Amino acid sequence: MDETLAVDLRQITKQFGTTLANDHVNFQVRKGEIHALLGENGAGKSTVMCMLSGVYRPTSGEILLNGAVARIHSPKDAVKLGVGMVFQNFRLVPSLTAAENIVLGETHQVWRTKAWMARKTAEIEALATRFGLPFNAGRQVWQLSVGEQQRVEIVKTLYRGAELIILDEPTSVLTPGEADQLFVTLQQLRSEGKTVILTTHKLKEVMAVADRISVMRKGKMLATLDRSATDEREVARLMVGQDRQEPRPRKARLKGPTLLDMRNLVVIGDHGRHALEDFHMTIHEGEIVGIAGVAGNGQKELAEVLAGLRMWKSGTITFRDTKWKGASVRHSIESGISHVPENRMKSGLAGSLGSVDNLLVKSYRTPARSKMGFLRHAENRLWSQGLVEQFDVKTAHLDAPVHHMSGGNQQKLLFAREIHQRPHLMVAVHPSQGLDVGATDGVHNLLMTLRDEGKSVLLISEDLDELLLLSDRIVVLFGGRVMGEVTHDAADREHLGMMMAGVV
Repeated sequence: MDETLAVDLRQITKQFGTTLANDHVNFQVRKGEIHALLGENGAGKSTVMCMLSGVYRPTSGEILLNGAVARIHSPKDAVKLGVGMVFQNFRLVPSLTAAENIVLGETHQVWRTKAWMARKTAEIEALATRFGLPFNAGRQVWQLSVGEQQRVEIVKTLYRGAELIILDEPTSVLTPGEADQLFVTLQQLRSEGKTVILTTHKLKEVMAVADRISVMRKGKMLATLDRSATDEREVARLMVGQDRQEPRPRKARLKGPTLLDMRNLVVIGDHGRHALEDFHMTIHEGEIVGIAGVAGNGQKELAEVLAGLRMWKSGTITFRDTKWKGASVRHSIESGISHVPENRMKSGLAGSLGSVDNLLVKSYRTPARSKMGFLRHAENRLWSQGLVEQFDVKTAHLDAPVHHMSGGNQQKLLFAREIHQRPHLMVAVHPSQGLDVGATDGVHNLLMTLRDEGKSVLLISEDLDELLLLSDRIVVLFGGRVMGEVTHDAADREHLGMMMAGVV
């Protein structure tokens, strides 16, 4: 037994029916290191981490923690053994405060008293501050931004005494500044003797923070490398089996007519305060307009207004020369606006339904999809199969629940539905969040194709590299107001970062 290893997975195999998710995987993580686990969506890395955290049990193989064989039959067993996992899709109760979520499940019930809860809230905020993860522990989770919710999840693992912390795509919802702060936090965790496993698709982050890198492909472990002995090109080649494609050349386009004009817009957020204040923005036909900003500065509300999900308090919205009178999802769809939401499985797709039903969500009323109120089942299956093949969506069959798909395939299915609407405007919120290198390139190509066809895209992203690559213009939001706007050619990371921080 090697007690210098925090984790030692030996010949781990996991099968789901006839699907082999992990094929005799060996994986070793040293104590006190930051270890990055990479792989395309569907490579099997999340399944390995779910077995380590007690969500799944291996079909065969052995798990050793700190040199001893571990019997992990549930997440509770994993917590007792000092393993904590922060999932990409957060597991928080929205109606409870951040502090209540963190202490939830403690055996004694006195936590319901105000005095005890006040002490715990102060203790949690002190722990969060110590590791550079501040948030308002007394605020209900639904009132927190996505970035703040992630901090709650990380602090929850620390509060429960985790010595091994697994982070699944931790920077996918963070700005560059927040990501840098997270890296400082990871270094601090390591300095205190904790071990970190990081699953991510962002190669630059891996090269910045990881001590060692392991790469999986098609359910198998390919290699483990010292970060100092490799580079982004080699890691990308291991992940996808080939060199990464060069970015698609940007075609020069003349400025088209105004498609969307938003003036003096005021929008109230979930927390009751102004999410957008005196907001102005125009989008022209055939351009990609990027929205940059730290999470919680009005981006979510802007997307919801355009998708018909949220009413605005004052101001005007004119789309295709028609002034909008109110918020309506159906009106937004019929006006020619498609929406790829931030959380594809929460508000984009119905996870328990198959591909056909999810593709029909926005078009089932049309004559092509139904007749006299009855769905055209045979035609709809052929149509769905065509879209699945066109967008290269990998699924066991058309009726398989979409929550069984990898994140990349879920996103491709979502894009298939939205692009099939032939939108005048695509509102894409974090479209490549949590996707691997190949799937990200595919999403970027879809957005560029829309632009080249004269359609418009509102790209809301906290990935500056993505915004700099795709956007014709970048609008920076801070505190619900427009801090500034830059063109593609004039965009500068440092200047954008200062505006995102509220410094003009």
